[in-house]
Amino acid sequence: MTGEVISLFDPDSAPSDPATGQPAGITLPAPAGWPAPPSEEAFHGLPGQLVAKIAPHTEADPVAILTQLLVCCGALIGRGAHFRVEATQHHPNQFLLLIGDSSRARKGSSFDHVTRLLTEADPAFPSRLRTGLSSGEGLVWTVRDPNGPDAGVADKRLLIAEPEFVSVLKQTQREINTLSPVLRSAWDGRPLALLTRTAPARATNAHISIIGHITAIELRRHTTTVELANGFLNRFVFALVRRMRLLPEGGNPEPLKDSGLVRYLAATIKHAQAAGQLKLNPAARELWWHTYPQLTQPADGPAGTLTARAEAHTIRLALLYALLDGQRHIQPQHLQAALALWDYAARSAAWALESTAGDPLAHQIHAALKHSLPDGLTRTQLRDLTHRNATTAQLDQALAALAHDGKITSNRILTNGRPAELWTATPS
Repeated sequence: MTGEVISLFDPDSAPSDPATGQPAGITLPAPAGWPAPPSEEAFHGLPGQLVAKIAPHTEADPVAILTQLLVCCGALIGRGAHFRVEATQHHPNQFLLLIGDSSRARKGSSFDHVTRLLTEADPAFPSRLRTGLSSGEGLVWTVRDPNGPDAGVADKRLLIAEPEFVSVLKQTQREINTLSPVLRSAWDGRPLALLTRTAPARATNAHISIIGHITAIELRRHTTTVELANGFLNRFVFALVRRMRLLPEGGNPEPLKDSGLVRYLAATIKHAQAAGQLKLNPAARELWWHTYPQLTQPADGPAGTLTARAEAHTIRLALLYALLDGQRHIQPQHLQAALALWDYAARSAAWALESTAGDPLAHQIHAALKHSLPDGLTRTQLRDLTHRNATTAQLDQALAALAHDGKITSNRILTNGRPAELWTATPS
C-alpha cells in the first residue's frame, strides 16, 4: 500500500493483482506489541516458493501456511529419513500449535490451502489425516501393530489436525487420561503401548505429526504446571498467526495453476521418503557448533520451559528444509532457515504465554493491585477477589505474566504462621 485511501465498500478502489486482475485486498496492520515476522531465511526453497504463490490470495498469515506445510510434508515423508544425535533418531515428524484469535486469525483457511496442495501432490494424503484426539488408547489403536487375527495398520504415517486444541489440553489434565505420555513418546519416536486386559495393543515405528489451533487466552488458561514440567508442551513448535489482509471477494482459487510446483513437490516428497540418514555438511556443522550453545541456554519463565527443546526442534526443522530441497545433507541455508523459524517460535511462545494482553484474569488482578496501592494484596486475598473461581495454576500464570511484563512485584512478609506472598502493582 502506498498511502492511497481505499474504501472497504468500493471494490473498484482496491488495487488489482496484475496476474489475475482481481482486487489485491487491503493489508491489515499488526496489533500493538505483535512479534516481528520471521526473517526471510525461514521462507527458503520450495516451501517459500509455495507460500509466495499462495499468500497473496488468502487472508491467512504466511507463517500459518509455511509452518503447516512443513509439518504436513514431514508427515507424508515418514520414517524413511532421519538425523541421528547419539543414539536418538530425529525423524521429520513435528508437533505444531498455531496461536491466533478464533475465527479472525484465518487458521482454518491456511490449513485448507495446505491440505488442498498436499492432496494434489499425493491423493492418499486425506487417508493419513485424522482428528479427535481424546485418549492415548485411541491413538495407539490407530497405528497398532499386527496381533494375531488383527492385521493391524500397515502405514503408520498419521497427521492429527485439532482445530480446537484446547479440548486436548483439557483431556491431558484428567488424572486417568493417558494422552499426554503417549503423545510424548510419539514425538520421541518410541514404541507406543496400550496395556489393558481386554485389548492390549502396541505400535512400533509410528510416525505421528500434530497440527493444533488455539487462542492465546485458551493456551494461558489451560496450560498447567504439570504440562510445563513433564515436557508435553515443549514438544510443540508455537507460531502466532493473524489475519493479514481483507479480501472481500477472496483471492485466486488456483494460485498454483501452471506453476509446476505441485508436481515438483510430489516428486520431492517421494524422493525424501527414501533419503535415509542425513548429516550436516562441513559448513553446516561449523554453524551448528556455533549456535548450539545458544539454543541450549536455559530461558526464564513459563515460555522458557516451553522452548526447552530448542536444539531438537531446530534440527528437525533443518531436516525438513533439506529434504524439501532434495538434498541428502543439511547445508547452512537449511540450518539458517530452521533457526529463523525457531526464533519466531520462541518469540511466539513468550508473547502468547507471558504477555497479559487479552487475559481477563490478569487485567482483574492488575486493576485490584493498582487500587490497593501502596499496601498490596496477598495471594489469598487475590484468590478471594476472584471468588476462588480461578485455579491455582491460572492464578500462577497470571501473576507470572504480570511480573514478566514488569507490572507487579512480590515480597515475602512474616505472619504468625508461614511467610505470605505480598503482591504490589508497579507505579506507573
